[in-house]
Amino acid sequence: MDRLLYLAMNGAKSMFDRQAQVAHNLANVSTAGFRAETTAFRALPVVGPGAPTRTYVAETTTGTDFTPGPLRETGRVFDLAIDGQGFFAVRGPDGREAYTRDGALDVGPTGALQTRNGMTVVNENGNPIAIPPDNTITVGRDGTVSAIPRVGVPNTSTVVGRIKFVNPDEKQLDRGTDGLFRLKSGQPAAADGAVRVTSGMLEGSNVSAVEAITSMIAVSRQYDTQVRMMQTADQNARGLSQLLSLSA
Repeated sequence: MDRLLYLAMNGAKSMFDRQAQVAHNLANVSTAGFRAETTAFRALPVVGPGAPTRTYVAETTTGTDFTPGPLRETGRVFDLAIDGQGFFAVRGPDGREAYTRDGALDVGPTGALQTRNGMTVVNENGNPIAIPPDNTITVGRDGTVSAIPRVGVPNTSTVVGRIKFVNPDEKQLDRGTDGLFRLKSGQPAAADGAVRVTSGMLEGSNVSAVEAITSMIAVSRQYDTQVRMMQTADQNARGLSQLLSLSA
């Protein structure tokens, strides 16, 4: 009975952790460029005398579903959607270079190109891209940001910077608690000039709300099953104790 209780307890804990991961994905169903988190579990034996038949469940390294999300047209110049694979390079909250698929960009208070949550977009040299005021801005397919003055000589285009795009091996990426990706080596990824973007489009989250809700229901039922198994183990133990007391 202790084996049943141990297995059911670990199963319930795993379902609890799984529910938290599904809820996190569901909360980001509307986050631009969000990549769904995936979690896997594996059974491990309990090491110790008298416990070779006991096992517990351990969570393996949390993974990421890199499937592209749906595109929607916005018409904003600074809404950029990457075609296929690749990432925008930004300066993370820790000051290190990090990578995101969120292409909802804007001009920050200092005039630098930023993401909506205030992270600075960097060029191929790792420096911010300054957007001049009183200019019409265009963003090319290769990430080149150009400015055309609204006064003075018309149709005079000036390149003000080029967004750094990277396309490292997805297996070499680590996902931080801030939702940004970084290389496991801790070094900046090399720029990839083959990555292309479309201005006026925005990539949505690749989380399916229907699948996430269905998964939450299934995980909830599995959790209830594990709890009932623990209750059954407790009832069996109580019954056995009563039988032993009567026989004594």
